[in-house]
Amino acid sequence: MGGPTTPNEPEGRGTSPAATDDGQHREFTRELLRDLHALERMVLDDQIESDIRRIGAEQELFIVDGDWMPAALSMQLIGDLDDGRFTTELAQYNLEANLEPMAFEGSCLARLEDQLQDVVDTAESAANRHGAAIVLAGILPTLTRRHCSLDFITPTDRYHQLNDTMTRFRRGPYDLRIKGRDEMMLRHDNVMLEACNTSFQVHLQVSGNDFVRRYNVAQLISGPALAAMTNSPLLFDRQLWSETRIALFQQGTDDRSQHLTSVRSCPPRVSFGSRWLERSAVEVFEEDIARFRTIIGQGRGENAIAELAAGRVPKLLALRQHNGTVYRWNRPCYGISDGKPHLRIECRYIPAGPSVVDEVANAALWLGLIHGATEKFGDPARLMPFGVVRSNFLSAARSGLAAQFFWLGGKQITAQELLLQELIPLARAGLRSTGCDSLDIDRYLGIIEERVTARCTGAHWLTRAHDALSDDDEAPIARAAGLVRMVHSQQQTGEPVHRWPLPANSGSTGSHVSTVDQIMTTDLFTVRPDELIHLAAHVMDWKHVRHVPVEDDDQQLVGLISHRLLLRVLAHQATAGESCTTRARDIMTTDVVSVRPGTPTLDAINLMRERGISCVPVIGDEGELVGIVTERDIARIATPLIRDFLTKKPRDNAGHP
Repeated sequence: MGGPTTPNEPEGRGTSPAATDDGQHREFTRELLRDLHALERMVLDDQIESDIRRIGAEQELFIVDGDWMPAALSMQLIGDLDDGRFTTELAQYNLEANLEPMAFEGSCLARLEDQLQDVVDTAESAANRHGAAIVLAGILPTLTRRHCSLDFITPTDRYHQLNDTMTRFRRGPYDLRIKGRDEMMLRHDNVMLEACNTSFQVHLQVSGNDFVRRYNVAQLISGPALAAMTNSPLLFDRQLWSETRIALFQQGTDDRSQHLTSVRSCPPRVSFGSRWLERSAVEVFEEDIARFRTIIGQGRGENAIAELAAGRVPKLLALRQHNGTVYRWNRPCYGISDGKPHLRIECRYIPAGPSVVDEVANAALWLGLIHGATEKFGDPARLMPFGVVRSNFLSAARSGLAAQFFWLGGKQITAQELLLQELIPLARAGLRSTGCDSLDIDRYLGIIEERVTARCTGAHWLTRAHDALSDDDEAPIARAAGLVRMVHSQQQTGEPVHRWPLPANSGSTGSHVSTVDQIMTTDLFTVRPDELIHLAAHVMDWKHVRHVPVEDDDQQLVGLISHRLLLRVLAHQATAGESCTTRARDIMTTDVVSVRPGTPTLDAINLMRERGISCVPVIGDEGELVGIVTERDIARIATPLIRDFLTKKPRDNAGHP
């Protein structure tokens, strides 16, 4: 992890234990306000470093096991690696690596790729020793609700404190609602939804005097830049936004109470911002301190004002701690390089993946646009309303290259047209003005140009691959595992995503079935207790199912109607000439054998055999019905295993260690 003197020092998900009492909290607040005042003094007195431009980056990674599922191995890998570049993240199936900063000139982009590739290769080698692998993905397709439980949180005090404090602020569960091609609605009881997101965070050091217009330009170009970079369309087997991370991160870490948001206008901790910057970087810190309570707040004893008076550079640790818990998509950061204070802009919306070279191309586009657009437009605050810029960003997150933007001069233009006609050439000019090597400019922006021309971002490739795999008769988790296997395999080739082939089929071997949540059917057809049994009969006929669960208005399972039971009752009524007024509650089996999502599949099979039953409903943490496992599900996963056994064909684990 980069030390306090590096421009890319991580300032994210909690970096110290929380205050344990009100006295500590008040002392932290005093230190925070002194830090802010000291930063203002340094900006006004032109003490912020301005004679060099640097770039840096942070890479977040997923760890997966032999079945391509999230693997809780981060603590073991950190110990094995003994490499200061790596640090933990919120979940045990994530790692973060901090790259060394470098001057923004010459061969910096090629050196950035070399650093990134070395980080990924180093982590991959360590993971391989545990039978695991490393995957670059904005959201890992094999993640399930089970992986968002506190069982997977990294076991350190700061992460538990982060969860406890934010959940206490929230005063209730986290509600997630994202609508794309599919719709996701769920309620969650902790902040682990945040762990579903991984990013490639790029840092650009800027001078104090030039910060306002550079930061405003970063806001201006965010929508079009993101449209070319999207790589997170899938969450829990649902196709949502092109960059679902944008909605998921905001909603999954929203510590505002529901009552507060219903009566007051207040932004979430994860936001694009609400207005153009006018005076200096200090404005952003002022607003965030005024709006957001401290989550992690333990003073370090520094008096920043006294440090300045003594001619020393203050570390501003309290300010940096607080800034690390407010997640603007373009975030200002303070640091110290070679004994000099500096400011930088951190771009947080670039997703991890699809490949290392894709990430460097994304960085080249962002960095080039910051410089090219600043030179062409100056400060864009006078050119476009901020609300339009924010709307462009959300449009890009939802639709990627299919987004429509309102742009300068009042024109409306597609993302693809804007990038190809104006912004990619502008990024080229911006990189040339910094002295970047021309061959590197051609290589990385050429990748962006080809990607945009082909309309094939990572998100586009993933949705097309997901559609192709969905035609197979596989459980959703098996399809997701096949998808992750392909992503990992293609990442090893070093090719950018627009050159990746699409899968002909999943090549699944039935190995991704260790627990019932990996094989259960979640697209359920149910009836209420007071429904006529004829409705259950029609549901069975229409949907070709042999079991209809009976649930109440709170989605609690109260009974089960089987095809055999229903036939017996209907035959009896027909023989007796009785009119049909029978309700589901009158015939349903109430002594229902059920299992939990994490139940081993073999245990469920044994349970069904021992009890002589043909299905088992799956019940979630709050007693709600979340799925069902039937004999058909068992047969589906058994078929490829039997086929492989009979043909003695080895499993294809292509590309996996």
